[in-house]
Amino acid sequence: MANELAPPGEDLELLEHRYRGEHLLRTYAYLFRRERGRVLASLGLFLVKVSPAVVLPFVTARIVDVVAEGRSLSTLWLYAIGMAVLLAQNIPTHYLHVKLLSHATRTIETRLRSAICRRLQHLSLGFTTERGSAALETKVLRDVENVEQMSRILFDQGLNALVTILFALAVTLVRAPAFAVFYVAVVPVAAFVIILLRRSMNHRNSVFRRELEHMSSRVAEMTHLLPVTRAHGLERPQLDRMSESFVRVRRAGMELDAVNAMFSGVSWVTFQLFNLVCLVLAAWAYRTGAVDITIGDVVMLTGFFNQLTSAVLAMAGLAPQLTKGVESIRSMGEVLQSPDVEENEGKAPVRAVRGAISFEGVGFRYPGADEWAVHDITLDVEPGTTLAFVGPSGSGKSTLVNLVIGFIRPTAGRIVLDGRDMASLDLRTFRSHLSVVPQESLLFEGSVRENVAHGLEGVDDDRIVAALADANALEFVERMADGLDTPIGQEGTRLSGGQKQRLAIARALLRDPKVLILDEATSALDTASEALVQEALGRLMAGRTTFVVAHRLSTIRDADQIAVLDAGGLVEVGRYDDLVHAGGTFAALAGRQAS
Repeated sequence: MANELAPPGEDLELLEHRYRGEHLLRTYAYLFRRERGRVLASLGLFLVKVSPAVVLPFVTARIVDVVAEGRSLSTLWLYAIGMAVLLAQNIPTHYLHVKLLSHATRTIETRLRSAICRRLQHLSLGFTTERGSAALETKVLRDVENVEQMSRILFDQGLNALVTILFALAVTLVRAPAFAVFYVAVVPVAAFVIILLRRSMNHRNSVFRRELEHMSSRVAEMTHLLPVTRAHGLERPQLDRMSESFVRVRRAGMELDAVNAMFSGVSWVTFQLFNLVCLVLAAWAYRTGAVDITIGDVVMLTGFFNQLTSAVLAMAGLAPQLTKGVESIRSMGEVLQSPDVEENEGKAPVRAVRGAISFEGVGFRYPGADEWAVHDITLDVEPGTTLAFVGPSGSGKSTLVNLVIGFIRPTAGRIVLDGRDMASLDLRTFRSHLSVVPQESLLFEGSVRENVAHGLEGVDDDRIVAALADANALEFVERMADGLDTPIGQEGTRLSGGQKQRLAIARALLRDPKVLILDEATSALDTASEALVQEALGRLMAGRTTFVVAHRLSTIRDADQIAVLDAGGLVEVGRYDDLVHAGGTFAALAGRQAS
């Protein structure tokens, strides 16, 4: 697959370019740039394969003339053999057409998903948090699927309708030019019907999409909160909350279906009336001699007009799916063209890290917020030392951690890494020297080995075992049925909280980071698990610059510095015992926990 796709990043750049200030349909056409050869070959085969259906009214007219005018039966057999050959070729040409088209559309599908996922890796956490994981999943899964389905419809039903219309007009221009004028008059009427209802269809599609994304977010939230919901007997309120979302989706879906139904009904009645008019006009023209046509031409004109109106009606019927596909392209554009990207391109890479980090008057305010999340933070962290952040909820602890990681950049002041302003650095390269152990370990469905060595290639089992041992995890791993190859379940569901944390510590040890982030890593553990995890953390922190977000103050007694935050500001800095004896904010926090 890797050889068939573009090099990493190339598709992303092209899609970003094409989404900016360009019509969505031109963007859609550009998606097929690298598949142009297969698409053209597929279109050629399609023209051959549909030829029997397209020429059938013409052949029918000639056969009727053979019978009506008493011509030689050899002409009849000639038409019959010709149609049989055209029908037989449909099998191989249809197979090849579908095979080439499938390769093109499936490749576009893969490239789109890859481009969106790559883009998500570059966007800020604010963007992903604001949209929600369920909505972003919809863009990767449902939106790309809609575009793939739109492609198949366009290159099958849409193309079939277009070929039918063009062939019918061409033959009619030769046999009865007057009727071609009548045919052409149908197209503006069809276009008028489509335009008349399309605006409402676009609006209803947008509303339906928003409700689906909202429902997806609610479902994801419900499944995540199931343990809490069941434990507190909140099943009924949760079901009521979900039912409200389901009803809104149903209402939006019914309104969309109603618009689509009106669209289809008006189109069908309009075109059937045109069919009737065409039949009567052709019969009148033949009977009165107003137009020089044969009885076979009457059949042909009626047949072609029926095909033409059916084709136009089919194209009108494609409008809902096409609208959905275009809406999906626009939806994916929210990710692919978002300017909310980490600013790393062209900046200096970080080759090595000593771990000296300084905050110089650092402040940060989230977009649209009136208050500063943190302000006037000045701190110096020496290599290999530990700085703990403490304070009430909302005091700015997580914001400072995200600033250290580089998920966000200061809006005031600067952060200096080993003497270099982090604003001038490619923070993606910095993160290869950093590890994070969060409150809830982020594990995935796979084996112990895959989780511990995640992101590292060529790691032998001896290093993994050593990391597990230092993390106090080897004992329970060795008791597992398949040792390192034991699956741990989705998000580590087969492990306890303490076991998850120790695997996360083993992963961090294996990466051998120079900078370490511990985000309340023991706050959710029982006493026995906390002791094992704290011992493992002690090994992990040795010789590394460590930032700790602490809930239990007893876990940071040995920290080199403790920064006490309140309302985004720095109110105290010092060692544990010094701060307790000072009798300030930290002493009050410690006293409340002790009591």
